[in-house]
Amino acid sequence: MPDMSEVKINLSEMSPTDKQVLIFSFYRDAELRGARLLFNLLHHLKDAEAQLKMSRHLADETRHAWLWTKRIADLGAAPILIDDGYQRRLGMRTGVPKDLIDLLALTVVVEERARARYMQHAARPDVDAETLGVLKAVTEDESWHLSWIERQMREIAREQGKPERADQALERYREIDREVWASLAADEAKLLET
Repeated sequence: MPDMSEVKINLSEMSPTDKQVLIFSFYRDAELRGARLLFNLLHHLKDAEAQLKMSRHLADETRHAWLWTKRIADLGAAPILIDDGYQRRLGMRTGVPKDLIDLLALTVVVEERARARYMQHAARPDVDAETLGVLKAVTEDESWHLSWIERQMREIAREQGKPERADQALERYREIDREVWASLAADEAKLLET
């Protein structure tokens, strides 16, 4: 999310619906950027089982983007294009992953953040039923995504004779994620206030 001091948005003048549209647009942006990351992975994971799982995972990500788009439309609005969301900021900090293990570790960390965000949002007492339905649907998928991607990453690291490489990559990306998320969390909390 953009630093609110740099954006010409007056949160005090936004309606609760406008705030919802903005936060759902951030979720949508993250899902679309996640789909792009997964599309890139398709070219690196060549075995049949990985191709099947990756295709399903990619379909889930684009469906998640659609669910957020539909939720925004159901509120009578259109998605807001996000130039400086979580995944873009994370990418600016991480740079291009060096190898497949890095690419998979980055995917794990992004999925962990998405699941945590959605669970935190779903736990709020003021979430309407329609939004809660979307949050539950996408959260269920994130657990499966995390499981298969992490297993794949660890298997590749073992095959390369460097099982510790998976943990090193995860720690590197989790540290960057914590820094990026800290810069975004306060802004998101302001948006979720009604």
